[in-house]
Amino acid sequence: MADPPALLPGLPDEISIWEILLRLPPKSLLRCRAVCRAWRGATSTRDFLLAHHARQPTLPILRGYNNVNGLSLDVTLFDHRAGVAAADRLQSVARLGVGHANFTLESCCDGLLALSIDDDSLCICNPATRQYAPLPLLSQFHLMGMYQHTPTGHYRLLLAPKEAKAQDGAYIYTLGSSQPPRLIDIQCSHVDQVIWAYGIVMFHGSIHWCIDNMIIVFDTTAESFRQMRIPVDPDGADLFEMDGMLSMSIFNDAKTSIDIWMARDYESEIWTLKYRVELPLAELTNQFGKFDELWWLVIISDEGDVLVLVKFDESVLQIDMDGKLVASIHCGDLGTTRLWFKQTLVSHTFFPTLEGYVVNAPPFI
Repeated sequence: MADPPALLPGLPDEISIWEILLRLPPKSLLRCRAVCRAWRGATSTRDFLLAHHARQPTLPILRGYNNVNGLSLDVTLFDHRAGVAAADRLQSVARLGVGHANFTLESCCDGLLALSIDDDSLCICNPATRQYAPLPLLSQFHLMGMYQHTPTGHYRLLLAPKEAKAQDGAYIYTLGSSQPPRLIDIQCSHVDQVIWAYGIVMFHGSIHWCIDNMIIVFDTTAESFRQMRIPVDPDGADLFEMDGMLSMSIFNDAKTSIDIWMARDYESEIWTLKYRVELPLAELTNQFGKFDELWWLVIISDEGDVLVLVKFDESVLQIDMDGKLVASIHCGDLGTTRLWFKQTLVSHTFFPTLEGYVVNAPPFI
C-alpha cells in the first residue's frame, strides 16, 4: 500500500506537526483542523495537545465589561513579548454573558477559568475549547484558588464558606465530583481575608496570598496552610514570580515608585530589594490621562527584561526599570486582574460529568 500523502507537500510530517503546527496559537490551530481529516487527526492527539499547551505563553489577563445586548464579561490577554505588533498585543479569548448576570473572574489554572455569577454561584470554563459548566454544589462558598492536585491529577477548587470568619475552615472541591466540598483545615486563620486578597501567585507548587504583614501559603500537594514572613510592612503588595524566585512589588505612599523585592532564599524567607522603579507620574498623566492605581502589575518579558504594566485612563502602558515608556496600548475600560493565563486545547474529562455542561453555547458569546 502507498504511504498516505504528507500533511504539507515536500515536508516530512514530523516537521509539519512538531515544528510548524505545534507553534500555532489555539485559534489558528482550530482553523487548520478544518483543512482536512488528516490535519484534524494529527492535531487532536493528547500528546500533541499537551505539547502545544506547553509551548503557549503565560500572559496577564485584562478584563472589562460590555453592555451591548446585555452585560458581558470580556477576557483579554496582554501579549507583552518583544516583536508582537502593538495592534496584536490585546488578544480576546472569551466573552461571556447571560442577560444582565454579572460574571466575575475569580481564578485560573492550566487554561481553565473559574468565575462567579452575581456573587451567588460559581462556574468553570475553557475559553479555547469553549466548554462551560455551572457548579451548583458550590453556591454557599467563595473561591480562594484553583489548582491541579499533583498526586491525583485532579483539578480542585479551594473554598471558604460565605460569611467566613477567622475561625472557619477551608474546603476543597474536586471538579467532576458529585460529592460536596470537604473540610480540610479547621485552623485556617485569616480565611476571611484571603478571600479578598490581591497578588495571588502559584509558586513551587503552592498558592501564595499577601495579606497585611504576612504571606499565606497553601501547599497544593499536602493541601495544608502555613505563613511566611515578608520583608516590609506594605500598604498593599503584589506577588509574582521573577527569575525563578518569589517576588513582591510595592508602591510607595505617593504612588510614584515601585519597590521590587525577591525571596533569594525561599526556604529561609530571606528577601532582597532588587529594583526601585521611579514612575514619571506627572509626565504620563499629562500624556495619557488619569493614573488608576488599582490596575497595575509587574510583568516579565520572555527575554528576561522586567516591565511594569500600568493603567492610565483608557491605556495600558509598558514601563521599563528605568521608568521609561516602552509602549502604550489603548484598551478602553479593560483593567488588569493580577491573574496569568496559558491557553490549552486539552480536553478535560471532568467537564461532561458536570450537570449543565455545554460546548460552544451560551454563556459564550
